[in-house]
Amino acid sequence: MDTPELEVHLNKIAHNAKFIKNLCDNNQIDVCIVTKGFCARMPIVKTIVNSGINFLADSRIQNIIKVKNQIPDIRYMLIRIPKISEAKDVIQYADISLQSQLEIIKVYSDIAVAKGKIHEIILMVDVGDLREGVMPENVLDTVEGILKMEGIRLIGVGTNVGCYGGVMPTVENSEALVKIKKDIEEYFDIELKYISGGSTCTTKLLLKGRLPKEINNLRIGEAVILGEDSTDGIFIDGLYQDAFILNAEVVELMTKPSVPIGEVGYDAFGCKPVFLDKGMRKRAILSIGRQDVRIEALTPLIKGAEILGASSDHLLLDITDCTEKIAPGSIVSFRCAYSAVLTLTTSPYVYKKYVE
Repeated sequence: MDTPELEVHLNKIAHNAKFIKNLCDNNQIDVCIVTKGFCARMPIVKTIVNSGINFLADSRIQNIIKVKNQIPDIRYMLIRIPKISEAKDVIQYADISLQSQLEIIKVYSDIAVAKGKIHEIILMVDVGDLREGVMPENVLDTVEGILKMEGIRLIGVGTNVGCYGGVMPTVENSEALVKIKKDIEEYFDIELKYISGGSTCTTKLLLKGRLPKEINNLRIGEAVILGEDSTDGIFIDGLYQDAFILNAEVVELMTKPSVPIGEVGYDAFGCKPVFLDKGMRKRAILSIGRQDVRIEALTPLIKGAEILGASSDHLLLDITDCTEKIAPGSIVSFRCAYSAVLTLTTSPYVYKKYVE
């Protein structure tokens, strides 16, 4: 085995994708599956597409270009507010983009006209998370500006919650988005196709039957690849949570004090660590570090193991209370949460193994 290795169980991802698609289909929701969380790795993308899904989303135009070159008929939404510098590629490869800034939309309008294209956009509205989006009181003025532009077609409104400010999706902020959509339609006498109501964290309202029926698009990634909602720290019933397993190799195994000897300053990442004195402990060093993975999103799969910390290259594990025998060269496995998968699939130093 080449290590560190990220083991990807494609059958579990396929199951999760079909579950989410059926859930959304039954509620008249046009779901797009977000591929950024696994760096749009093609074996995973193809698994999702083969599960009956033809609508994807990503925050990186490079990922969209990669997938579109291999699966040209797939629909793709760019879900990061786009840059002026990438406008030509976005117009060429993305079917829909999320937009909020009139000055940027104007650039996209000009390029779309020059290319003889009509580019569809969803106007993002800030309902409290304070990441991207027009404030509700400015929506009508923004829409008025958009409708004056050529080459751009406004097809809906959307919002983002649970990412920057940690604001949770609620019936109230979902209904606020519904009202905004209706206000736009009435004021300008137009019809909008989509209300894009959020991401995986919005599925809890859907599963409880509390999501307003007017919400007809969700951008879901975490539920499909990991079967969980990290904003609430909950696993979603009926989904696999172990589609991604990290395997790392033990390169040192020694008994050492639990508290460093000498004056403690800041570590390589600017943090000042705090240590609990537990006496002498048996510790394993693994050949993976913060350059490859967010260690806080890892859970050891061997009982009694505790992650102590990590440098850029090494992960330190307390194995004093482990029931399994560990030796130099042993492989230790971890369940990966969302930010671990995000970093591991991005790192070129982690081998990827796809399990059918």
